[in-house]
Amino acid sequence: MRLVRSLWRSDTVATGLAIFSMFFGAGNVVFPLVIGRYAGDKNIYAVIGFLLSAVLVPFIGLVSMVLFDGDYKKFFCRLGKIPGTFIIFFLMALIGPFAAIPRCIALSFTTVKSFLPGVTLFYFSFISCFVIYLLAMKKSKVVGVLGRVLSPILLVSLAVIIIKGFWSGLTPEIIFGRRRVFFLEGLVEGYNTMDIFAAFFFSAVVIAGLKQRVKKKNGDASQHQVIWKTLKAGTIGISLLGIIYAGFSCVSSFYGERLGGIEPDALISSIAYYTLGSYAGIIACLAVSLACLTTAIALSVVFSEFFRTEVLRSRMGYRSALLVSMAITFAVSNIGFAGIVKIILPVLVVIYPPLIILAFVNIAYKLWGVQIVKLPVYTTFFGVVMYRLLQAYSLF
Repeated sequence: MRLVRSLWRSDTVATGLAIFSMFFGAGNVVFPLVIGRYAGDKNIYAVIGFLLSAVLVPFIGLVSMVLFDGDYKKFFCRLGKIPGTFIIFFLMALIGPFAAIPRCIALSFTTVKSFLPGVTLFYFSFISCFVIYLLAMKKSKVVGVLGRVLSPILLVSLAVIIIKGFWSGLTPEIIFGRRRVFFLEGLVEGYNTMDIFAAFFFSAVVIAGLKQRVKKKNGDASQHQVIWKTLKAGTIGISLLGIIYAGFSCVSSFYGERLGGIEPDALISSIAYYTLGSYAGIIACLAVSLACLTTAIALSVVFSEFFRTEVLRSRMGYRSALLVSMAITFAVSNIGFAGIVKIILPVLVVIYPPLIILAFVNIAYKLWGVQIVKLPVYTTFFGVVMYRLLQAYSLF
């Protein structure tokens, strides 16, 4: 018991859980379920690909940002001030009202529509945006409280689903196909989590919090201490993320035959009902839905502040910037979860590889003084674009 208390009070463990929360959004549950259903008995190969892009890549992004002390402007502007600024705005837009926030709302709608059959996506999106606006407008502490209450419920629900899924004794459906295809499918599906963006933009909060903890305990916080503790904490957070991803993918492969024809955003609801029953399934679905909206509120605050200060140079008030953000969110969320994913996946497939290369060259810059940055990043970007164009026209 004493060991448990000491671990719980540990700075490293606390930061590791914070990093896990930073990366893990309720919507991320969908994508390992998709590959599990698709891959069946070949799921292990899809999981390996998924873990590379959805777990290892964000960890590399976290390492690179730790070396830059969480300063994403310096990180991206090594490509040049104008390209760096454009990339920052573009990625912020993706984690804001053009992708991540409306995707949270759309997934939230899908998880509750089974017991709210009279509500349409249009009205649900409108009400959700209104509630998000009210809570984000005052940067309400309700969001923090909801997060602290919902996170344990969500994690317990997910853990029980995984355990009961394994306990069911079901076996994955036999799927014919080349292993490489399933690996690549899992690799690309991992881009949908957009967790590398969280590593780039939200790691500064984690680093600042860890600095305060170390200073409070030791009276000072050297860069070496902060880097080492963040890496240890990152290993804890990333490991938890990987366990949940792998667990959900396996459970989805067990129930693959029952999940045929179900839309990706409805998979979590279906599996919750299969494993937990109707009543407990509703609780799990509500936890996922509310966690999605809580994430959307936090992202709305981050994007609106960025939009107001960095893009508009404070020429617009925070509430007006938030209103613009909600208007865009409402429009995009009505496309639906599947529509949003279909639109942004081609973008993610193109931008992820150069971002990974940027993380690597920036790590090399900080550790060994390697100056080269533009050539490998831009070469990767144009190479991926050309490959996708050739692929689209069936020339490759």
